[in-house]
Amino acid sequence: MMVVEIITPTNTIFSGTVQRIKLPGSKGEFEMLHNHAPIISTLHAGKIVLFDEHGTKHAFDVSDGVVEQAQNKVIVLVD
Repeated sequence: MMVVEIITPTNTIFSGTVQRIKLPGSKGEFEMLHNHAPIISTLHAGKIVLFDEHGTKHAFDVSDGVVEQAQNKVIVLVD
C-alpha cells in the first residue's frame, strides 16, 4: 500500500492509503504500485485514477501539476 495526498492551492482533495494510482504524466500516462522506484514527474491536464485500500475506484480531473513518490508516499500537487 502507498500513502497518497492530492493537494491543490486551496485544499486537499484526497488523502489516504491506496493500492495503485494512475497519473497523466507529461510524457504519457503512467501507474505506480507499492514499492515503485522514487520518481518526480510533471503532469498534464487529465484524470488521476486511484484504487483505495478497499479497492474502491476514485477519479479526479486535474490540470497541470507535479508528482513526487518516495518510500511509498505519493504527493501530487495540482492546479
